[in-house]
Amino acid sequence: MISMRYALWSAAAGALIPVMAVLNARLGRSLGDPLHAPVILFGVGLLACVAVSLALTGALPTPAKLVSVQPADLAGGLIVAFYVVSATLVAPRFGVGNLILFAMVAQIVFSAAIDHYGLLGVPVRPVSVVRIGGLLLMTAGLVITQFANSK
Repeated sequence: MISMRYALWSAAAGALIPVMAVLNARLGRSLGDPLHAPVILFGVGLLACVAVSLALTGALPTPAKLVSVQPADLAGGLIVAFYVVSATLVAPRFGVGNLILFAMVAQIVFSAAIDHYGLLGVPVRPVSVVRIGGLLLMTAGLVITQFANSK
């Protein structure tokens, strides 16, 4: 059974992604260079994360804990940076809807593969035939939207 609290939290996070893409593209125009926008975004994001961490845990990671981190586990920061830079540059050229649609379908398909095979150390959650059908239906929806946009 799904947790409604986590479902709503996840939906809110997802709903804000296209808003972030638009705001960051606008910020890039205001700054005169789209690649300056992610720098500001990450600065604001860092301050927000520090504030939340301090408010909820009362601390920040110690240097001793940081040196024990596996280097590969830091790749999430590179992935977020790639996504934000991509959204900032692609959204104004490709459309926010197209950016998010392609990103969302790829996220769900890759998430299903990660769960199914237990990649990156997550628990194995086999993908059912019904879920595969849903993934194919979503992918078909992506293709249909692109045909609709080509007219």
